[in-house]
Order: sequence, then C-alpha cells, then structure tokens
Amino acid sequence: MSEQPAIRAGLPWGPADDEIQPEIRWRVTWQMFCANKGAVIGLVLLSLIILMGLIGPMVYSGDPFAIVAQPFLEPGGEIPLGTDYIGRDILIGIVYGAKPTLAIALSATFVTAVVGLTVGALAGFFGGKVDGFLMGVTEFFQVLPSLIFAMVVVAVFTPSLLTVVVAIGVTSWTSIARLTRAEFLKLREREFVMGARAVGARDRTIIVKVILPNALPPLIIAITLQIGLCILFEAALSFLGLSDPDVLTWGMMIGQSRDFFFQAWWTVSFPGLVILLTVLSIALIGDGLNDAYNPKLRGR
Repeated sequence: MSEQPAIRAGLPWGPADDEIQPEIRWRVTWQMFCANKGAVIGLVLLSLIILMGLIGPMVYSGDPFAIVAQPFLEPGGEIPLGTDYIGRDILIGIVYGAKPTLAIALSATFVTAVVGLTVGALAGFFGGKVDGFLMGVTEFFQVLPSLIFAMVVVAVFTPSLLTVVVAIGVTSWTSIARLTRAEFLKLREREFVMGARAVGARDRTIIVKVILPNALPPLIIAITLQIGLCILFEAALSFLGLSDPDVLTWGMMIGQSRDFFFQAWWTVSFPGLVILLTVLSIALIGDGLNDAYNPKLRGR
C-alpha cells in the first residue's frame, strides 16, 4: 500500500482533541484565546507596536541619527520625548528603531526554531545513538554562557544584523530542542504513529506530517515566548555596543545613553519602557496560547 493514506490522514491519527474538524478546532482555540483578557490586551499592544514600526515613520518622519535640538532637551513641546546626549529626537529613534528590533527578534527566533525543532525531532524520533549524540551537542551549547558566547560570535565577525541574528540563534535553540525531543518521545509510540508505519509511511513523512503537527501546541507557546527573549538578547548586545552601528535599535539607544541616566532619565527610560511593553505583550500572548491549546482548560 502506498504512503498516501498516511499523508492524507494527518491529524486524525492524533489525540482525541485533534479528531475534531480543523475549522472547528481552530475556532475553539481562538475562542479560548479571546477568553483570556490578558492575552487580548497583549495582542492589541503588540499589534500597535508593530504598526508603529510599519507606518510610524510615515506619520512622524525624520532622520533618527539627525541632531534636531540641543542635547538633553526635556520631554514636551515640539519634541514630545525630549532629546539625547547629542540632541537626537528620542521619539523618532523609538519609531525608527521598532522595525529593526522586531526584525532581528523574529529572524533570530526563526533560526532558533529551525535548529531546535530539527535537533529535537531527530533525537526524539530515532533515539539510541542519534539521541545520545544530539543531546550531547545540546548539553554542550546549554552549559555555555549564552550572552558571552553571543558576544564572542559578534566580536569575531563584523558586527551586523546578520551576525547578531546568528549569534542569538545559535545560543538560544537548546530549550526548544529539549522540548521537541520530549514531545517526540511521548508521541512516537502512539497508535496513530504505529498506523502510519503500518501503511508504509517513510520516516520523514512520519516526523513532518504525523508527529510534528501533534507536538506543535507546546512548541508554538515556547517559540512565541522566545521572541521576547530574543528582543532582550538583542537589547543586551546593543547595550554593549555589539551591533550594527548604522542601524538604530532600542537597545542601542539605551546603550548610548546609559552614562547619562541620572542627568537625563528620559533618554534611557522611554526606550526601556517600549522594550518592557513589547516583551510583556508577547508573554501575555504566550499565556493565552497556553490556555487555548491546553485541553484540560477547555472545560473551565
């Protein structure tokens, strides 16, 4: 028998909750997500931050590196959030820094997810020597100080957006890999996987189209939360001056003004507040996804 029935069967082989028709399942998931008020607030807040990055430069245009007034001009008037130590507009910096900050975080999260899912899926599915080797590699990266390792990667190569993304990605994938491995170990002996093997499905098909879709709920939550961690990671590297000097990010704004905090609090506080709100909104969304994907909570 060909493997096509195994491919077409997909999620119906999975746990009972996945036997619901996809459109009904997604509707129930969305309703559970919307029932979490914090998650809705987080989604609205993150949407506003993303819109600020996309259309903000058209509404409040300017050069984020341009000197527009005297240094340390207090917030208010024509420059709502004041100026920094050389007279640059803080609000323009926040608006123009949103897109590169979020782009770095999303790109680094993508690298983290790809590496973590691949390593974890192979280790959990094949087990034995493959599992031992891949988990040994995972443990090696896990014991390395993430920030210091990322600093070394960026310092060795020319600081740029690409090196920052790679540095964050190669130091942050271990938690995703371990979670993926645990899910695959739990699911690989289930009846729906045995059914896929019985009809002749290949290992790649079973991994990608049978086990992975059923393992996604906790992985989606973990990957969502990883975006917030990547924003903090990028801010730390920029704070230390290990980022592209030609691209303004929120972390760079804080790093360049850190010596003047007690003289001009707004130069650090406003970019820091935006980072806090962004990470908080992502955490709230992650909490809502946890409620939505957890079948034990659907009867509340």
